[in-house]
Amino acid sequence: MSEQEPPKIEFPCDYPVKVLGNRCQEFRPVILEVFERHAPGFDPGTITTRDSRKGTFVAMTVIITATGPVQLKALHEDLIATGLVKMVI
Repeated sequence: MSEQEPPKIEFPCDYPVKVLGNRCQEFRPVILEVFERHAPGFDPGTITTRDSRKGTFVAMTVIITATGPVQLKALHEDLIATGLVKMVI
């Protein structure tokens, strides 16, 4: 039985990035600054946020125009480096 190759992403493309972290005052502005640095001009109208049931965590989804794996890797690393992010999906 052969394993199926995951589908290849064709860049540039619209790419949703979900960021999970502790809910705090600075979360949104810091995270959006990182997105602006790596995907300038993304549409803020595409941003969705959702608090966890107990309000401890927040999930923010931002749709960017992804230009390639290098951009996505750098974005992921900078989001984690903020210290506010628990996970990037």
